[in-house]
Amino acid sequence: MAQLENKPLASIRPLIIFLLLTIVFYCVGYWLIFRLERASPLMMSVGLAAVVTCFLFKRPLSSLGLKWGDNRYQWISFLVPLAIAMLSYLIIWGLGFAEFNSSFADTAREDYNLPGWSDTSIIAFHVLLTATFSLLLSIPSVFGEEIAWRGFLVGELSKLMSFGRVALISGVLWSAFHWPLMIKGFYGSGYTPLIFQISLFTLFIMSNSVIMTYLRYKTDSVWSAVLYHASSNIFVQKVFTPMTVVDQNSAWYVDEFGVVIPVVALLAALYFWRLAEKEAM
Repeated sequence: MAQLENKPLASIRPLIIFLLLTIVFYCVGYWLIFRLERASPLMMSVGLAAVVTCFLFKRPLSSLGLKWGDNRYQWISFLVPLAIAMLSYLIIWGLGFAEFNSSFADTAREDYNLPGWSDTSIIAFHVLLTATFSLLLSIPSVFGEEIAWRGFLVGELSKLMSFGRVALISGVLWSAFHWPLMIKGFYGSGYTPLIFQISLFTLFIMSNSVIMTYLRYKTDSVWSAVLYHASSNIFVQKVFTPMTVVDQNSAWYVDEFGVVIPVVALLAALYFWRLAEKEAM
C-alpha cells in the first residue's frame, strides 16, 4: 500500500472499537437474515462498523481506499478468481472428481427463454451475462464487506505488522465471519462433515486474503478487493459449480467447501506471497 503510516499506538484503539462494533452489527445483520431473507444486511454490517469507527475517530472515508487505482491491477483482480475457478473445474472434470452437468444448458435455455439456442451459445451467453450484469448487481453487498476487511482492517493492521501477518489475520477474521452461517447450515454443502467444510473454506478464504491484500497494497484501493471478491463469488457460485454435478461423491472436491478450489487458490496465494517478499511489502 502506498506509504502507509507507522503509528502503532494510534491504530490499536480503532481496531478494538471496530471489532466490538463488528460483533454488535453482525448480530443485528444475522437477525435481519431471518426478517428479510437476504444476506445483504449481514454482509454490510461489517462495513457499517468500519464507517462508524472512522466517524468516531474523525477519519475521512477516503482512508478506506475509495480511489479507483491502477486499471491494470483492477483487471488482475477480476481475472485471477476466474483463472482459479476455471483451472479448478478443469481439474475436477478432467480427473473425474465430478461430471459436467449435462442438463445445465437445457435449464439455462428455459430460464432465459431462448429455446432455439445451441448448448455452446447458451452457455457462452450465461457466462457473459453473469460476468457483467450479475457481477455489477453483487457490487453493493460486496462493497459493504470489503470497505471493512480490505478497506479498514488491512489499512490499520499494516501500520502494526508485516504483509504476511496482515494477510493472515485479516483472512482469519474474514473466515470467522462466515462460520456461524456454516454451523447453522445456511452456507455450505449438505454432503460432507462440517469440520471438513470449515477447514477447506477457511483455507480458500485465507488464500484469497493473501492475494487481495497484495492487490490492496499495490493499488491503495479497496476496489481491487471488491472486484476480486465479486468475481470469485460469481464464477464459482453462478458459473462453474452449477455446471457441475454435485452429489455425495463429488462434494468432497467441488465448490468452496471441497478440496480442489482451496488448493488451487493456495498455490496462487503462494505466488503472490513471493511477489510481496520480492517487493519488500
